[in-house]
Amino acid sequence: QVRLIQYGGGLVRAGKDLTLSCSDPGRTLNNYSMAWFRQAPGKGRDFVAGISETGSNTYYSDSVKGRFTISKDNAKNTVFLNVNYLNPDDTAVYYCAATRAAYYTTRDRDYEYWGQGTQVTVSA
Repeated sequence: QVRLIQYGGGLVRAGKDLTLSCSDPGRTLNNYSMAWFRQAPGKGRDFVAGISETGSNTYYSDSVKGRFTISKDNAKNTVFLNVNYLNPDDTAVYYCAATRAAYYTTRDRDYEYWGQGTQVTVSA
């Protein structure tokens, strides 16, 4: 059973950068594609970025391309999301997720395991 634990988040001023991380301390994530989703207040959960099992391939939603970077450290069983130039529209609960499907899978129902979610609030 994969158990994803998320770290990072909080209140951040617009224009700043932020790094979120997600790991399973008890098992390897080498066999899973990983992704980050986010859910803004009053909205559905949207795909943000995905990364392949090895970390060599990534996929981003158009809304974050160029500002968000997903990476994976299989030796540490950890996936990261680096966010540059935060703006208030980035305010959301961010979730990491794991799947055995392809890394470019954007449907949340295709992901088997989820982190607990972490709030990111961007102030103007």
